Amino acid sequence: MDYLHSPHFPSHVEELMNKHHVPGIAVAVIEGERIFSAGYGLASLDPPKPCTADTLFDIASSSKSLTAASVGLLVRDNDKYPDVQYEAAMSNLLPGDFVMSGQGYTEGVTVDDILSHRTGLPRHDDSYLNPRAAQPDDARSVTRNLRNLAVTAPIRSKYMYNNIMYTVATYLVEKKSGLTFADFLQEHFFGPLEMHSTHLQPERTRSFGLGDRIATGYAWDKKAESYSGFEALDCPEAQGAGSIITSVNDYLKWVKAMMNQEHPIDEEVYKGLIKMRTFATQDPDDRDPLTSPVVYAAGLETFYYRGHMVIGHDGGVSGFGSRHFFVPDFKLGGAIFGNTGDAGDIATILSRELIDEVLGVPLSERPDWNKVVTDGNLKYENDPEEKEMRRVLREDTQPQKMPLSVYTGEYWNPGYRGMTVNIKDKKLFIDATDRSMGYTLVFDHVREQTEYIAHLSGFQAASDYLVPAKFMFENDRTTKLGLELEDNGFVWFDRVEEA
Repeated sequence: MDYLHSPHFPSHVEELMNKHHVPGIAVAVIEGERIFSAGYGLASLDPPKPCTADTLFDIASSSKSLTAASVGLLVRDNDKYPDVQYEAAMSNLLPGDFVMSGQGYTEGVTVDDILSHRTGLPRHDDSYLNPRAAQPDDARSVTRNLRNLAVTAPIRSKYMYNNIMYTVATYLVEKKSGLTFADFLQEHFFGPLEMHSTHLQPERTRSFGLGDRIATGYAWDKKAESYSGFEALDCPEAQGAGSIITSVNDYLKWVKAMMNQEHPIDEEVYKGLIKMRTFATQDPDDRDPLTSPVVYAAGLETFYYRGHMVIGHDGGVSGFGSRHFFVPDFKLGGAIFGNTGDAGDIATILSRELIDEVLGVPLSERPDWNKVVTDGNLKYENDPEEKEMRRVLREDTQPQKMPLSVYTGEYWNPGYRGMTVNIKDKKLFIDATDRSMGYTLVFDHVREQTEYIAHLSGFQAASDYLVPAKFMFENDRTTKLGLELEDNGFVWFDRVEEA
């Protein structure tokens, strides 16, 4: 704990903020009964507002432990909810609502499976619609849409991170408890733990008069060398997967409750949360130094570092990054939040450095955690498929001959709903900002009037990802649009015939 109070620590945090382009970072740490918390940098650039330990952030997937714990409370209560058990089939708990597309999945997927990312369902994050859509999704509609989404692996055969199933978990909580998920969290966690500044969704946070404490989210534009800022958005369609708005001071109370098994967490709920279920590390060589493979539990990841179990989760969404963790052997826990997506990198670096400090690892024997994280990011950024697509756009494209009007119109997929192809600035264009992780697509022709590469730009970030796209024709008329939106192949949309 002395390290956190040293003159070196604030300057180190600020150095990391400059390197990783994060305007503000908040840190809260508990060791035994001693607590440290502080903020660094700015929660808002314009107007300038200092970041403090009470600044509120969207912590994204760091929220998942609360979702898993909510299910854990139902599992523990055999008087009210005897049917809710980790091994129970979801379709028995949500009959008619929980229906999956593959043979045997509806009957086979259990509560354990949805909490540990082993259902065989890939992400499908582009399938659900935000409040700006004509027909927004909620937890029930997201659950009922499972029947329209393709599975790509047998149940329990591999780890496939899936946000949707955490929203499904909240629907289970709502159906069984009779409370909205926001009210369930308030009654069972935020109230008892005196987390007075923590709520589900930014709008609920603002309704309690806390709007001025929410940090502005930022994205760093490498080309312009500047930040773009935006507000945290409500995502009811993704509740449970994220959307907890909290401060490090408040969230440390939740970390402490888990670590020490304090009310509302008892030994039974705690064991359910940390039970090791699925190897998240697929490549045994893809591990951090002196670290075991990562295993997913329920809303928490676990690994061993120098022989000591480390438990936690990170979170990242446009404008915000976070991590919370605890080391049971040393009663060490922490919450580290910031206001860009890359803040999660700083949170990872600082958490690992703090663990080294508490373990008393000599400086000469400590990994350079900044380099470990940076090298990991470079491996991701240098994706060979992305590099090849950029090469094709530079060197290997054919002229567009068909009139663009041939491609325009409405396209439909039952799971992903509608996509409208328009023309903008003499290129094919799709506005998909009604998706939960909203974006736009601008198409560049590649070959044969059917193959394209689309530039995907998040509407809240200065990002540009490349997406393979294809059109199918019959008699000089498009009939299908295919988009390789995620790592599970093309999603095909059928052209909607005009009435």
